[in-house]
Amino acid sequence: MPVPATKESGDVDNLYIFLLVSGLISFIILIGGMVIFIFKYRRKTEDQKSAYITHNTLAEFLWSFIPFVIMMIIFAWGWSVFHDLRRVGEKGDVEVHVTARQWAWQFQYANGIIINSPTDKMYDPSVPESTLFAPQIVVVPLGKTIRFILTSDDVLHSFYVPAFRNKMDAVPGRRTTFTFTPIEKGDFTVFCTEYCGTKHSNMMATIRVVDVEQFAAWETQNQPKTGGPVDHVKRGEELYNNLGCNVCHSVNGNKSIGPTWKGLYGNKRVFVDGSSVVADDAYIKQSILLPTAKIVDGFPPAMSSFQGRIKEDEIKSIIEFIKTLK
Repeated sequence: MPVPATKESGDVDNLYIFLLVSGLISFIILIGGMVIFIFKYRRKTEDQKSAYITHNTLAEFLWSFIPFVIMMIIFAWGWSVFHDLRRVGEKGDVEVHVTARQWAWQFQYANGIIINSPTDKMYDPSVPESTLFAPQIVVVPLGKTIRFILTSDDVLHSFYVPAFRNKMDAVPGRRTTFTFTPIEKGDFTVFCTEYCGTKHSNMMATIRVVDVEQFAAWETQNQPKTGGPVDHVKRGEELYNNLGCNVCHSVNGNKSIGPTWKGLYGNKRVFVDGSSVVADDAYIKQSILLPTAKIVDGFPPAMSSFQGRIKEDEIKSIIEFIKTLK
């Protein structure tokens, strides 16, 4: 295994070593005892009778009670380690929303910094893979509690960092957490360990652990620009790419996983239950926050909710962008 790079990984290693050592001791006692008994009490003559072994209450109690105590220790120890790895509901010093999609991770910090924005080029076979799957570097501070909030936009993925001894599934329509406290500086590789399609093996990223001061400087340097009037159309187009809308919705009329955005606004939408509505601001907002409320006829209910992942003014920007796609 790689060097333990988090506080929790050391606890996992200690438990794993205990399981290996206790398992080895149990194996030696059991198999060694069997081998000794095979030779010591083997039949030596044809008419030899089996030895009569009397009842021993203490021995029977001990060979049941001692393994029971060991199993309870393993259970309590394992539960403690598992609790530290999950810490559901606990707020981290740094929180990052992680969105998985075929075949990349997107990381968004609370202050708006976004790492990696998949584009339609990921589905273009003429584009070299070396340019599509460039290293995604996520920067976190040393010694702080880091909480990744995971979800998926399409299929099941699994977020795994061997050096952290932690793994968590990214599930469509749900939020899961991946918590760690780094104790070693350096770069640590993220893998997807749930087969998710043809480019599954390329779905990697890098978590870079730096000093607190270096992290603060990195945050300042990468802080999104603010101020001045908002160009909602331009920002809506950026959100279309950054949030992964481009993976399922085209803007040129081509059919994809979801309905095209071209000509969407102001036109009639027909749903699988036979009802229909004109696509206005309210419909588009509902489709973003509650995508399964109204399923467009001819398309699967594949979209997960963006509740909690998108702000009200960002929805407005997306709507303004859609309005331009006549």
